[in-house]
Amino acid sequence: MTDDTTDDIVELVRRSLSDATHETFEQRVAEQAATLKQAIRAGTFDNEEFSVGLEVELYAINSVPEEPEPDSADDEGDEGDESGEPAGDPDADLGGGGGGGAWDSSLEPSSSGGGSGASLEPEDDAGDSLLGDPPDEDDTDPGTDTANAGDDGFGPGEGPSLDVDPDSPLAPDEPEDTAVDDGEPAVEETDEDDEPYMDPEEWEGRLTRLPDVVFEGEANKELGLHNAEVNTEPNSFDQSGMEVQTTAVEMQTKQARQQASNQHCELILDAMWTVPPEEGSEPYLSAHERHDDVVIADNMRPAPRYVALDNEALNHAGGEIEFDVPGYSGAFPTILFESLATSIQPHLQIPDSDTFPDYYNAAIRTLGPLLALSTNSPFLPADCYDGVDPERLCRETHHELRIAAFEQSVNTSENPKVRVPRDLDATTDVVDRVVEDDCFAPFLREWLDETDRESLADDIWEFDHKRGTYWRWLRCVIGGDEVAGASTEESLRIEYRPLPTQPHANDMIGLQALTVGLIRGLVVEGHPLEELPWQEARRSFYDAARNGLDADLAWVTVHGERTTDPEVVYDEVFRYARRGLEAQEIPEARIDEYLGPIERRWAAGETPSSWKIDRVREYAADGHSLDDAICEMQRDYFEHSRQHHAFEEWL
Repeated sequence: MTDDTTDDIVELVRRSLSDATHETFEQRVAEQAATLKQAIRAGTFDNEEFSVGLEVELYAINSVPEEPEPDSADDEGDEGDESGEPAGDPDADLGGGGGGGAWDSSLEPSSSGGGSGASLEPEDDAGDSLLGDPPDEDDTDPGTDTANAGDDGFGPGEGPSLDVDPDSPLAPDEPEDTAVDDGEPAVEETDEDDEPYMDPEEWEGRLTRLPDVVFEGEANKELGLHNAEVNTEPNSFDQSGMEVQTTAVEMQTKQARQQASNQHCELILDAMWTVPPEEGSEPYLSAHERHDDVVIADNMRPAPRYVALDNEALNHAGGEIEFDVPGYSGAFPTILFESLATSIQPHLQIPDSDTFPDYYNAAIRTLGPLLALSTNSPFLPADCYDGVDPERLCRETHHELRIAAFEQSVNTSENPKVRVPRDLDATTDVVDRVVEDDCFAPFLREWLDETDRESLADDIWEFDHKRGTYWRWLRCVIGGDEVAGASTEESLRIEYRPLPTQPHANDMIGLQALTVGLIRGLVVEGHPLEELPWQEARRSFYDAARNGLDADLAWVTVHGERTTDPEVVYDEVFRYARRGLEAQEIPEARIDEYLGPIERRWAAGETPSSWKIDRVREYAADGHSLDDAICEMQRDYFEHSRQHHAFEEWL
């Protein structure tokens, strides 16, 4: 980054955090919100059909090196021979989210500084937030607010969930026309001459930064230099639309991984990186430069919005942000520890705006059961643990550390921004919630675009920028791409945010189908789940983050009875997901394909997080240190993800 670029970023950050900008921004948000509420009441956001989309986040490690071809005596001195250009086969059917989609948002945590070895004792009983007390969601409580999408040049879709604008359309590149392998082989290097040869036996799978050339294809930039995101274009929620989603998840993630493999990197479908970079996890997450009153993290994308968000959060926290989970306690001079974790985020567009609260409130009550089925981040990077007993850590760690990492990285203001949202009474509540939320790092449209406002996205730019920092675990997105036969750009959709990235494309497609099918099925069948008290749904969610499938889940059955019996809960979860998919005329055979891998992991009583915990426990029992046990587990994860097609095959 040049000095001029740094100066420009610093100047924009200072303007963003000024009182004058705050006042102007909030005035525009209020005016745009009033217009939106009037349009929602008038039915402007009603559409023909449901539609769906998916976002997938990944992280990068260094590739497994190939052994050089032995010199052939027949080739010596043959000037016309074409040897010496090893053709790596980067074919990898490792699905993840369609590239360049308009539905995009996420926020990764990054830690720095701080020590380790915090008490492994849980801070509170089940139902408490991973911050100690779960942030309360109050209709009048503002959260904190910031800009939407961000990249070096403010391109739409290039940003973390912190400030990504899921509504901004992305211009997708056409995926490369490459053959699809039946398996999921390792992404291999294609140019060995670019870096020194490493014995494959010495490969460690360390976290690495992604060069900018990787983002010339399907991958979009994210908060950390090691992160990438791919997004499907929205499609109608029916048989053909779901099939297009499936293809997009597989092919666009594959293309992104091929692009990375050309740069000696491998993009990983996983929920949290645990093999640290060469310099160590805390130094990597903490490295920063200070330009008078502005902090710029070395390993964060140098996008002004990211930097503004970081400085806003730091100002509220008093200069450093604490991170405390079982086995680790530290503090960081940047929010970058949010980039420890990655997620998938299904979207469901609701065509009838009057029924939006029914779907939204039902979705809140599914957060616990669906998170418990998908947990995949029980360990921090191995070098974060100092003097921690392996068995105790395996027993007490959270099954989904992403929840704690995201909440603690940005919940630094008086009104926490990342939390379980309250129920909606009316559809227009989704507008009021954004207006009332704390303002975080505001930007004005003319700073980035001086053209006339001609579209809905232009007209509500400041409102949507603030909505991009309304980081509830479930939120409404207003506006988006037109979907043929389903919706115009004037639409309302649910963004489902807590699910971690999964090991395979089939797992992510299955969770997408389960999520949108369940929400649809509960409403279309008139299931009484909404009778479950909101407080119980919230407690259930945080217990799922802590305990995975062993969580104390809360549910109301189809007969209106309260239950915590997981057999009853998941019988209805899968049954009503099937009914929701059937309501969208998806054939039974296809439903079996989508839901089968998730149903079988439930039947086996295993999730990716429980698999990881068991592996670390086994390696520790065999005499490995905790550091080595976590790294060995992670390399086993890499290998299994290459050899199989779904997590159920690991069991």
